[in-house]
Amino acid sequence: MSQYIIWGIDNLGILPPVQHGMKPMLVADASFPYLNIHNKVEQYLHAQVLFDSFGPNPLYEDVVRGVELFEKNGCNAIVAVGGGSCIDVAKCIKLFSKLPHGSNYLQAEWTDSGIPLIAIPTTAGTGSESTRYAVIYYEGAKQSISHPSIIPDYAILEPEVLSTLPLYQKKCTLLDALCQGIESWWSINSTELSIYHSSFAVSTIIENMENYLNGGDLLSTRLVMNAANRAGQAICITQTTAPHAFSYKLTSIYGLPHGHAVAVCLPAIWQYMLSGKNSCIDNRGWNYVQRLFEAISQALHCSSPQDAIDWFQSMLVKLEINPPLAKARENELNLLTESVNPIRLKNSPVAIDRDAAYNIYNSILQ
Repeated sequence: MSQYIIWGIDNLGILPPVQHGMKPMLVADASFPYLNIHNKVEQYLHAQVLFDSFGPNPLYEDVVRGVELFEKNGCNAIVAVGGGSCIDVAKCIKLFSKLPHGSNYLQAEWTDSGIPLIAIPTTAGTGSESTRYAVIYYEGAKQSISHPSIIPDYAILEPEVLSTLPLYQKKCTLLDALCQGIESWWSINSTELSIYHSSFAVSTIIENMENYLNGGDLLSTRLVMNAANRAGQAICITQTTAPHAFSYKLTSIYGLPHGHAVAVCLPAIWQYMLSGKNSCIDNRGWNYVQRLFEAISQALHCSSPQDAIDWFQSMLVKLEINPPLAKARENELNLLTESVNPIRLKNSPVAIDRDAAYNIYNSILQ
């Protein structure tokens, strides 16, 4: 991963993509006009071209319009200011911009377009500013884009921007980062480097969560933003696991924000994996997985994995992050069970078959 991480929006003006002679396109979500960094970003991006025609679950067609605008205006760099979806759109515009017009970009052979990309996250959650992944929707189905070239060249972390977030959004994005840190830690793809990032992310979030959510000082906000970024760096190495795989249909059926959906899935899945000795698929063995569970528990300030699961559930209750209420329970359980992405399940240390997935969803909805 090749990326410069820079603290502070005031450093934006020194970056090559916004210096004289470059024509960047600004990709921004609906929150941009209300951000406390709005004027500074516009000050640096002279003669900007703005693209904001997309929603929180961006469509393939949205990206195509972004590509057309980028090329029509002769842009040669991209600056993304927003949450994870906004940065994902910018990544896809970068990846697709030099592909043949009229083709299905999702079916094309992707290469590095060479377009400079700066990401300025306005939430502390997805870590998208430091990952090789993006998510868009094509014909109603989620499409996971992965390519090393879409890791932004620069990530500008400005903690002051988080002060304007609504409390519920701060909770959801914080929980997304916490879950990503935990999932990366127990992933079968974990490495010494990924565990270094994920353990830092989990510990830092736990130590600063209360102060951050209560509108604490800039230091706790800065640490949470750093932790979310580090969780993103961790999953860039390992990918996410079962809680993310289980979460997506909860979002589409019940309208839960992504971080909310992932958080209500994680304790039920961890509970299932605790008794997974005979279903362990991590090549390093069950004893190794147990040691990871113990280490994660310690980072959560708990004495055992079971205590950690119980604490996590209690924390969700305290934060009023509740599971959805099923309306047509049996039908919805079957729909949820069939929706799970098997690729992400394979990253988890314990195998989860269809019956197990059904029972896990049943536990979540209770």
